[in-house]
Amino acid sequence: MNRVPGDAENAHSSSVESCPSLRDVHSINPAQLMARIESYEGREKKGISDVRRTFCLFVTFDLLFITLLWIIELNVKGGIETTLEKEVLQYDYSSSYFDIFLLAVFRFKVLILAYAMCRLRHWWAIAFTTAVTSAFLLAKVIISQLFSQGAFGYVLPIISFILAWIETWFLDFKVLPQEAEEENRFLIAQDASERAALLHPGVLSDGQFYSPPESVAGS
Repeated sequence: MNRVPGDAENAHSSSVESCPSLRDVHSINPAQLMARIESYEGREKKGISDVRRTFCLFVTFDLLFITLLWIIELNVKGGIETTLEKEVLQYDYSSSYFDIFLLAVFRFKVLILAYAMCRLRHWWAIAFTTAVTSAFLLAKVIISQLFSQGAFGYVLPIISFILAWIETWFLDFKVLPQEAEEENRFLIAQDASERAALLHPGVLSDGQFYSPPESVAGS
C-alpha cells in the first residue's frame, strides 16, 4: 500500500525531468532569451544551416570524386581524347562509364536544387535520387561487362553506390532532425520571451518614482 505514493512521486519527477529544455528556457532571464532569439533569427537570415551546408558540400564532393575517378579511368585506357570519344560518342551501356558520371551529375543537380535552393525539409528528394542510383547501378553491374575491364569495373559502381547511401543517411539522421530541434528550441525561447514580457513589462525608470508635493499645514 505504501508503494502507490512513491510510484506517483517517481512518475511526477520523471515527467518533470523529461522536459529539461522548457524548464531551462524559462529559467533564463529576458535578456538572455532575447539574445538567443536574435541568434536564431540570424541563422534564419543566413538562409541555410551549418549542417545543411555540410550536406551540400558532401554532395559536391560526390560529383567531384566520381568525375576524378572517371578521368583517371579515361587515362588508364589509353588517353583522354580517344577514350572520351569511345565512351561518349560511341556510347555502349555494357562497357562505358560515362553513364555513372551522368548519374553523379543527376544526384548533384537534384539534391542542390531541393536542399540548397528550395531548402526542402523532407526526405523525398534524397529517396528518389538514391533509389534511381541503386536501381541503375544494380542493373548495370548485372547486365554489363564492367567486371572484365579491370579494377575500375569494381571501383566506380561501388563508390557511387556508397556515396549515394551516405548522403541519404546524413540527411535523414543529421540534417533534418537537427534543424527540427533548433526550430523547436527557437519556438520555446520565443514563447518564453513573450511570457516574460507580459510578466515583466519593463524596469521602472527613476522618473516613475516621485514624492507627492507637501501639503500645506492645516489644509
